[in-house]
Amino acid sequence: MENDTATEGSGPNRRSVLRGMGTLAGLAALAPYVSLPARALPASSTTELVERWAVLQTGGPGLDLADAHVAAAVRRVDRAATTVLATLDRSAGRTALWADLADRTRSTNVTTTFKRLRSIAVAWATPGTPVSGDATVADAVADGIGWMHDTLYGPGLPRFDNDWDWEIGSASALVDTLVVLREHLGADLARSTAAVDHYTPDPNLWRADRQIATGANRVWIATVVAVRAALDGDEDALARVRDALSDVEGGGANSVLAFADEAAGAAGTGEGFFRDGSFLQHWKHPYNGGYGKELLGTLSSLLHLLGDSPWQVTDPALANVYGWVTDAFDPLMVRGDMVASVCGREIARPSKQGHASTQTVVEGTLRLIPSAPAAQAATLTALVAQWIAEDTYRDFLAGTTPASVVAAKALLAAGPTPRGPLVAQHQYPAMDKVVHHRPGFAVSVSAYSSRVYNYESIQNENLHGWHLSDGMVLLYTDDLGHYSEDYWPTVDPYRLPGTTVDTARRADGADHRATNAATWVGGATLPGTTLGGYGQDLRAQGSDLRALKSWFLLDDAVVCLGSGITAPGAAAVETVVENRKVRDGAALVVDGVDQRVTPGWNATLDDVRWCHLAGTSGYVFPDGARLHALREDRTHTWREINVKYGTDTSVTRPYLTAWLDHGAAPDGGSYAYVLLPAASPEQTRLFSAACGTADGLRVLAHDDGLHAVALGGSVAANFWGAGRVTLDGAAAPGASGAHRAGLVGALVADGAASVVLHTEPPAGGQRTTRVALSDPTQTREQVVVDLEVPGLTLVGADDGVTVTRRGAGWRLVADGVALRGATVTASFA
Repeated sequence: MENDTATEGSGPNRRSVLRGMGTLAGLAALAPYVSLPARALPASSTTELVERWAVLQTGGPGLDLADAHVAAAVRRVDRAATTVLATLDRSAGRTALWADLADRTRSTNVTTTFKRLRSIAVAWATPGTPVSGDATVADAVADGIGWMHDTLYGPGLPRFDNDWDWEIGSASALVDTLVVLREHLGADLARSTAAVDHYTPDPNLWRADRQIATGANRVWIATVVAVRAALDGDEDALARVRDALSDVEGGGANSVLAFADEAAGAAGTGEGFFRDGSFLQHWKHPYNGGYGKELLGTLSSLLHLLGDSPWQVTDPALANVYGWVTDAFDPLMVRGDMVASVCGREIARPSKQGHASTQTVVEGTLRLIPSAPAAQAATLTALVAQWIAEDTYRDFLAGTTPASVVAAKALLAAGPTPRGPLVAQHQYPAMDKVVHHRPGFAVSVSAYSSRVYNYESIQNENLHGWHLSDGMVLLYTDDLGHYSEDYWPTVDPYRLPGTTVDTARRADGADHRATNAATWVGGATLPGTTLGGYGQDLRAQGSDLRALKSWFLLDDAVVCLGSGITAPGAAAVETVVENRKVRDGAALVVDGVDQRVTPGWNATLDDVRWCHLAGTSGYVFPDGARLHALREDRTHTWREINVKYGTDTSVTRPYLTAWLDHGAAPDGGSYAYVLLPAASPEQTRLFSAACGTADGLRVLAHDDGLHAVALGGSVAANFWGAGRVTLDGAAAPGASGAHRAGLVGALVADGAASVVLHTEPPAGGQRTTRVALSDPTQTREQVVVDLEVPGLTLVGADDGVTVTRRGAGWRLVADGVALRGATVTASFA
C-alpha cells in the first residue's frame, strides 16, 4: 500500500506517475531534492508491469485537471487524436486507414498508421479528453488494428522497404496501444501480441536476416519485446530483455550499458557511448542528438518498467547511464537547443528542429532520477531544473506528455537549486567534436577523420550535408531559435560557417558515410577552464582540397587559423567566416562604418581589420583581409534536403554571409580571424587595435608545420609535426613592468601534438603555470613536449604523463595511443 499524503485536487497526483520509476533506496536518496510520496511495493507480476507502462502513456488515473499544465497536456493529447480520428476510414472497402498512407511501397506508412491508432487509443485512455472511455472510439481503434493484421502487419504477410518500421516503429506504437486498450480488446489481444512477436521476437537480434542489434536499435528492440512479454505474461522473455541490455549472450560485446571503448565493447561494432561522452551509431556517425537521445529516452522507460521487479537490471555498468547525462548530453545542449553536428540526418527533419531533440533528454532524465543514488540524483535534479528554466524559446511543460508534466512539476515544486549556466569546454575525441560554453554564448566545432564519418544521408534524408564536418563552427547566442525556424533547408549548404570548401556543386547525398586518411583531428583543453586548442587536417571528399585548420578557444575569443590551403583541381575555394540567419535591420559595422545592409546588398571589402554583426559577434582580422559579404533572402523547401519527411511548402529566411576567397587552384593559401561573440562593436575595435602587442592577441606561428597564438596568460599551439614555439615573456597577466614578465624560453614538440599553456596572475609572490597536451592523431606511442623555461618547479602531473628534468626546463611524455586523444596536464610554480 502507498502512503500518499497528497489530497485529491491539491496538485498533480505523482503516485501513479512515479510508480515503478526506481528502487525504494533511490526514492529515499532523492527525498531532499524532490518531494515525493512513498512508492508502491515492488512489482511481482507482469500485470503490474503493464500498469506501469500504461501510466507512462496517459499520466495515470489521478491526473489533476485543475492544474493548468496538466490540463494543457491533456488537450494536446486530445488534439493529436481528434485530427486523425476525423479522417480515419472505417468503410468496408477501404484500402488504407488513412488516404494519405495508402502507398504500400513505403514502410513508414505502416509505422505512421500505428502511431495514429496509438494517439487515438491514448486519448481514449487519458482522463479529461472528450473521447475518454468512449466505447465507439475504442472499437474504431480495435477495428483498425484488426484490419492492419489482415492486410499489412502479421505472419504470412510480406514486409517491404525498411526493417526499422516493421520491428521497431510499428511494433513500438502497437504495443503502446495494446497496453492502454488491453481490457477492451479481449481475446484479440493475443492476435496482436503474436504479430509483434513475429516481427520482433528476440531482444538481441533484428532485421529480416537476424543481425546483432546495437546501440539505440538494441534498446528499441528490447523494449518492444519487454512490453509484449509483460502483456503475455512471458517471464522468460523479460529475463532475456534484462540480459540483452548487457549483451549476456554475446559476452558483453554490444552491451548498451558498458562504454564502447571498454575491453568487451572493443569486440563489438564500436557503437554506443564512450567514456569521453561521445556517442556513435551506424558504426562511425556522431549521434548524441539523434540515436543517442532516443537510446536514453527509451532505456529510461525500460528501466522504469523493469525496476524493483524480478527482472530488474543489476549490471554494475548501469551506473554509467548517469554519466551519459552529464557528459554526453549536458555539454551538447545550449539553453534548450541541441548542437546540430551530433544530430545526424535528423537536422533535415522539420519535426526535429533545434529544441525538439532536447525534450527527449529531459524526459529521460526525469525518469532516471527516482532510482539514482543520492549524489547522482542531486546532480540530475539540478540539471533538469536548469534545462527547464533556461529554455525560454520552447517551454518544456507546454510540450511534453502528461506523465512528464506531472514528474517535472513534482521536481520543480520541491524548489531545487538549478545547476546554473554551463561554463566549460568539452572535447569529444571519439567523434571529432568540441563544444565551448561561455556566459552568453556557446561555440561548437565539427570535424571528421579516419576514425569518424563526415555525415549521414540515408533514406533520402540530409541530402545537402556535404560540408557539415569540414570545420563547421556553430555559434549559439541569445537568439535561441536561430537553428530552428527553418535554418537547415534555407542556409547555403556550400557556405556553412567555419568551413573551408571547394565550391563545386555536389549531387544529393554525395560522398556521405565517408572517412578520409587524416588522423590529426582533435585538441587539448585545460581542465577547469575554457581554454583549449583544436585542429583539423582537412581532406575534402570529392575534391583534392587540403587545409590545416585550427581553433584556439580562449575564453571569450575564438582564434581561427588556416594554412596549407591547396586544391589544384578546384575552380574556387572559400573559407566561410559567418553565415547567419539575421533579423531585419541587424547592423553590420565594418571598421567603424555601418554598411546599411538591406536584402540584395553585397560587397567586397578590402583590408578589413574588424567588423561586428549586431546580435551575433565581433570579427577581427589580425593581418587585414579582403572580405566578401552578402545579404540575401533564401527560399527553399524541406523536401530539397529530405524526400522522406520533408514538405513542399516554400520557406524564406534572411541571411548575412561573409567569406574569404582563396581563388582557383589555391596553393598554400591561409587565413586568420577571430570570433568575439560576447563583444560590442567598441570592444571589437579595441581587441583589433591591441593585436600584435603584449596586451593583445599575437599569432606566434602560422604555417604548415605549426599554428600557435598567445593571448593574456595563455599560449596555445597545434603542432602538425615536430616544431618549436618561442616564449618571449609577453603573454602573462598581471599589473605592469616586472610583474608582467611571463615565461621566457620555448615550447618544443617532437611531433603531432596539441598543447595549451596558461600562466595565472601572481599570488603570494609566484605564478602557477599549467600545461595541457594531447595526441590528436590518437596514433603515437608517446608524445614528447619540452618546456624549455628555467625557474619552474614541478607541482604535480596527471596519470598518463611523466614529467622529468631536462636541462633547466622540463620534459613531458604522454602515453599517446592509450589516451585516445584525451588531455593530460602538469602544473608548475
